[in-house]
Amino acid sequence: MVIPVHDVNPVRRTPWVTYALIAANVLVFLTTPGIAGSVTGESELARLCDLRAFMDHYAAIPRELIHHQVPRLVPTGGVGVGPHGPGCVVGPPGYDKSPALSVFTAMFLHGGWLHLLGNMLFLLIFGNNVEDRMGHIRFFLFYVVCGYAAGYGFALLNDSSSDPLIGASGAVAGVLGAYLVLYPRARVWVLVPFLVFLPLRLPAWLVLGSWFVLQAVYSSGRGVSGAGTVAYTAHVVGFVAGMLLAWPLKPGTPAPPEPPGLLFGRRARPRYTW
Repeated sequence: MVIPVHDVNPVRRTPWVTYALIAANVLVFLTTPGIAGSVTGESELARLCDLRAFMDHYAAIPRELIHHQVPRLVPTGGVGVGPHGPGCVVGPPGYDKSPALSVFTAMFLHGGWLHLLGNMLFLLIFGNNVEDRMGHIRFFLFYVVCGYAAGYGFALLNDSSSDPLIGASGAVAGVLGAYLVLYPRARVWVLVPFLVFLPLRLPAWLVLGSWFVLQAVYSSGRGVSGAGTVAYTAHVVGFVAGMLLAWPLKPGTPAPPEPPGLLFGRRARPRYTW
């Protein structure tokens, strides 16, 4: 995969919603109990139990989304000792969980720094232009709808799974799909890993199109080991939802500037001055 770092596509107004979403994701990550415990001296088991309880409460569980049933016993966050040694205590949930609402809260949960930073990088680079085209309120609604489409799309294909579904990936994938529809010829600076990281300026259709193809391949279980730990299907569904929702806005969308001396694409020949 290439790593995008910047797009050559200026905006007309400040993308406040994009910035607010990034800030909210970072804040939630820093205040997630199991994550915070890693820097407060909490034991590894206690941190794991805290994290499991928090995720069970706020993450989207495919089985709950489809069957609308919350388990009678859930992790409480406590640590106990059972017949097989120390472990996490389970008990009746001390809260009322709405499976539908959990899809929204799950969009702001991440399992680690790489998970968080990867999503926020893509949102920062591509979200500002989509927000600029849609407007602040419509962009926020669009983001949420794509997240819901990705969450429920994944749940429909994995209706027996009780593994937590977390992350902004589905909603961000919708942003990528919208960007591909609205600005396919925009140029994106990327880092291509080839012995070293090579900077190249590539068209958005190539960067985002190849990303989508990889997600589709990975969602089938081919080309990657341990595919079950990443909800690639949610990425695919979110991306397609973003494309469909953005399609009516394609007519009238101003074309991005095409800089001289492109490294790839039309008019790729550099302009020399004497």
